[in-house]
Amino acid sequence: MVTLLINGQSHTVDASEDTPLLWALRDFVGLTGTKFGCGIAQCGACTVHVDGKAVRSCQLTIGNVGAKSITTIEAIGDTPMGARIQKAWADIDVVQCGYCQSGQVMSAVALLSHTPNPDDSDIDAAMSGNICRCGTYVRIRQAIKNAAKTV
Repeated sequence: MVTLLINGQSHTVDASEDTPLLWALRDFVGLTGTKFGCGIAQCGACTVHVDGKAVRSCQLTIGNVGAKSITTIEAIGDTPMGARIQKAWADIDVVQCGYCQSGQVMSAVALLSHTPNPDDSDIDAAMSGNICRCGTYVRIRQAIKNAAKTV
């Protein structure tokens, strides 16, 4: 049994410590907004925040999370920065198929939380690990810039 602090609530999961956080979130807690993409931390679909830092949940084990605070896409809109990013996404219709978007949003929130006025190279660096098969990168970049302006 491992206890995790997810979106401000304590959840005890009956899983071994080597279970990837992604599977604990999806299969044990029922938070399916975090997506499985590649399983090797290369696509970004599984991005969540652990103590405010964007991490790939497919490769992070629950034993390595410990007492750290986990935030998923289900709760990111409750934060001021998350709400700004989600509004910016909606304002310019970033989403196409949507599969990668939870990871994209989580990475964008982490970026603006640490770099409130990013330039193109900051955005490229922060978002480079997030793959969008639909190619909405131009709209993603613009949404990040628009959200940064609303600070």
